[in-house]
Amino acid sequence: MAAVVAGIGAVSYNASAAEVAAPAAVGADARAVSIPLIADAIKPPAKSKPIGAFFVTKGTQNYTCVVADGATTGAFTGKSTPEAQLLGTGGRIHHFGGPSWQSLRDNSLITAGSPVPSPRTGTIPELLLTVTSHTGAGLLAKADYINRLLTSGGVAPTGSCTAGQVVKVPYGAVYVFWDDPATAPV
Repeated sequence: MAAVVAGIGAVSYNASAAEVAAPAAVGADARAVSIPLIADAIKPPAKSKPIGAFFVTKGTQNYTCVVADGATTGAFTGKSTPEAQLLGTGGRIHHFGGPSWQSLRDNSLITAGSPVPSPRTGTIPELLLTVTSHTGAGLLAKADYINRLLTSGGVAPTGSCTAGQVVKVPYGAVYVFWDDPATAPV
């Protein structure tokens, strides 16, 4: 995934009429990350500004087998739970169930919901999520929206499974955190 991100080139996102650049990488633990093109259906509000862009260095979408009452086998039809390490303009972020994101630099923490998907063939969808809670000050304190972009892998396994079985499917993505000045703090 890092090679894909590095090959994207100049940072751009047409949030309104003007081009908006991702913030510069700050600190020894930070890396520059380009913001990929964003499908119209999942763009954040027009005046939003990126506060950080991060790529998945190691991540899985974890699926638990769902077995109907009275059945002996089931399928991985439920939602996945993420477990990922991100690296980007603001250092490192841990992404985990909730879904939640926590800065390893300053411990700021956000959770999000209300995903708007943009399907991609053969991979998990790209998303726009709305931040629903903030904890702490720091990197993620102003985040109002999150994009999951340039996804690869992470698709639920097919076939039957047994109750309680968990499968961890590797995935890659670029996450962009957005501040929308018009959104009241959560």
